[in-house]
Amino acid sequence: MKIDRLIGILSILLQRERVTAPWLAERFEVSRRTINRDIEDLCKAGIPIVTAQGANGGISIMEGYTIERTLLTSSDMQAILAGLRSLDSVSGTNRYGQLMEKLLAGSSGLVTGDETMLIDLSSWYKSTLAPKIELFRGAIERKELVAFDYCSPKGESRRSIEPYYLVFHWATWYIWGWCRSREDFRMFKLNRMTQPQRTGERFEGRPVPLPDLSAERVFPVKFHAKIRFAPEYKWRLMEEFGEDSFEEEPEGTLLFQAGFTDRANLLEWVLTFANGAELLEPEEMRWELAEIGRKMWETYRL
Repeated sequence: MKIDRLIGILSILLQRERVTAPWLAERFEVSRRTINRDIEDLCKAGIPIVTAQGANGGISIMEGYTIERTLLTSSDMQAILAGLRSLDSVSGTNRYGQLMEKLLAGSSGLVTGDETMLIDLSSWYKSTLAPKIELFRGAIERKELVAFDYCSPKGESRRSIEPYYLVFHWATWYIWGWCRSREDFRMFKLNRMTQPQRTGERFEGRPVPLPDLSAERVFPVKFHAKIRFAPEYKWRLMEEFGEDSFEEEPEGTLLFQAGFTDRANLLEWVLTFANGAELLEPEEMRWELAEIGRKMWETYRL
């Protein structure tokens, strides 16, 4: 993306006395015209860049100019590098690793000791997820419409969107954009889409509100559940809902209470514990579970 390239160019100029536009163009795999525009943007940002013509000419930063290194502590730089490294874990490329090397060059005073933080944002679906992330990254940068087939609880549909933000939340990747068919901003889960493709059609862009990612907005509570679990499932309750979601009863069982958004999700979740969970409330759902159990018995009985 452009911001990555600008940071990379600035890092190189801070480390080298002089470079040429053709050399930068080859290094970043873009045209010389793009490099010239990048240099103009850096100048507008207040970086004193000097260009000289002739055999010994090139691009350089005004002598004596440096970025104040004390702005970043060692801990700051470690956090930045961990974040950059984590993005490579999902992109399937080494783009951010290369940027990290540029930031590291000549910065031994800022990065000391061994790495203390490793972040891997990849998933079981990395082979199919990484190409989608790269496709949307390119589409966002070029302001290009993307079309895809989308599968949701309401069925399957073909969507065309103006993509604006890739979002990583709830351990899942989403795209936030303007949906042409719904004429509104929507967030789509990447794992639910198939056949994504950039259409070649450009869009002008529009004011983009940030998505409301609050749990109350996305997962409004509709059902309050009270469930008694066998002691051996304590680890799972802690992992999925936290240590404050249940109380240990005198006999060793675990009394769990939480709010749920979807009726079907609640029933399906309870069933994953087999006979290790008893749904106490809502009482009407006890009968639904009993009916599900009866049908399963008819299906699997010998």
